[in-house]
Amino acid sequence: LLEARVARDRSMVAFTFRANAFLHHMIRNIVGSLVYVGAGKQPGGWIAELLVAKDRRLAAPTFAPDGLYLAGVEYDPAFGLPVFRDLPRLAFDSP
Repeated sequence: LLEARVARDRSMVAFTFRANAFLHHMIRNIVGSLVYVGAGKQPGGWIAELLVAKDRRLAAPTFAPDGLYLAGVEYDPAFGLPVFRDLPRLAFDSP
């Protein structure tokens, strides 16, 4: 995981993740734990404890896919793959 950001605009929360690879349900698992912290069910330092423990069973439940969507994919230019720039953006996303 190279980057993880959380932004809030009134009732909407946007999670942004960048990585060189993703595992099945990885984002849903991370979001589930972040939501627990945001809802006050766990303290902020709990995320660091989870990472050190390396035990998925200690984390929050996998977040439901409802409301989560893939906003873009970027590949290393060395692969020569096309770049898509017309993907939907949220109003508070930075270009």
